[in-house]
Amino acid sequence: MTAYAMANLHPTPVLHEEVLTYMERVQSTLDPFGGRFLVHGAPAREVREGSWPGGLVVVAFPSYEDARAWYDSEAYQALLPLRTRHMPGDLLLIDGVPEGYDPAAKAAAVRQSSAFATPIGQETPVPPMPQ
Repeated sequence: MTAYAMANLHPTPVLHEEVLTYMERVQSTLDPFGGRFLVHGAPAREVREGSWPGGLVVVAFPSYEDARAWYDSEAYQALLPLRTRHMPGDLLLIDGVPEGYDPAAKAAAVRQSSAFATPIGQETPVPPMPQ
């Protein structure tokens, strides 16, 4: 199942030389793990809900194991400080959904599970967020 490395980066007005070096070299750390950019640092064209400071980066990997192996790799860990010293952000690794995923079926499964709770003061139970 496809997995993703997703980052919300907080760019500075002027990119530091080390960040540019990071950008030049990062693809070579992704290649051995099948990583490919889907989105690279673009600011949102529109923020429709909440706020979104910074730029989004999304990298797809063949599996969660590949994403984790890339992030933990010696090559990426050596390169990472070139970005983090000058451009803070948040990064997560997350699984995608399987082919044919059906959110309605997921909702039905949660409704039938014992993880379905009724908050105080509400008549209709609200399920916890899936983990």
